Amino acid sequence: MRRNETLLFSETELQIYALIAGNDGIKAREIAGRLGMNKTEVSRWMVSSALMRELCYQDREYCWHALVRQKAPYEGLYEFSGWYGTVGEFLKTDEKAWLEELKSGCRRIGRNLNDQRGLIHSFLDCRKTMLCLFDDLKELTDFPFPEWEIAFELRLNVGRMIRIYSDVLVMIPGKVFSLEFKMKKDIDPDEVIQAAKYVPYLEVVFGRNTDICPALVLTGEKEMFTYSKIGKTDYILPVSSGDMLFNVFNEYLGFLA
Repeated sequence: MRRNETLLFSETELQIYALIAGNDGIKAREIAGRLGMNKTEVSRWMVSSALMRELCYQDREYCWHALVRQKAPYEGLYEFSGWYGTVGEFLKTDEKAWLEELKSGCRRIGRNLNDQRGLIHSFLDCRKTMLCLFDDLKELTDFPFPEWEIAFELRLNVGRMIRIYSDVLVMIPGKVFSLEFKMKKDIDPDEVIQAAKYVPYLEVVFGRNTDICPALVLTGEKEMFTYSKIGKTDYILPVSSGDMLFNVFNEYLGFLA
């Protein structure tokens, strides 16, 4: 899928937000100076923009911060994730401990843990698939993937405008993989749209220098990797069975070329 060109926010909003999210605290005066604006104009944006109201806050020293920092390590992302850490930490955590940590994190972020539709089984199915992916990457590449960051059950919905849900995010230098998991065999067009719909918001959170790489993962299928059209658009989305997920990463990283 190519970068989404939909303009959710104005260029000025994105420039202001990028400065805030790329720094560990910055004052409106400094933002104005860097962007050639006046402080009053910047302050007006801080009040009027949903992007700033929902994803930023001001400390007691009048410095502005983003809820999620726009550079690795992505400080703040933990607060909106059921489980967050490095891939190396994930690989070292056994199933029972990982599941308990995930459930605890889901309760912390307000994620409904009603298991009537097999939610816990889906968590474990997702974990198994990701473990297989990293086994494949270990065999096929020399990537330092234990240093990558990974988040399970991201729920960033602090306001009405910014809402991001993701089953798994894998964050590597310059790219973020957003994976939507379904325990199914067949491609549902609505689920393809679901896998793609948060890309524009993820682009805002992680910044323009980071490529967002979405995919739909069907763990009920085997030996399948294809592309599916996203709704009525000309965009396409990678769709993979769980055992072929390494192909999604190869699509963007090219290690099998």
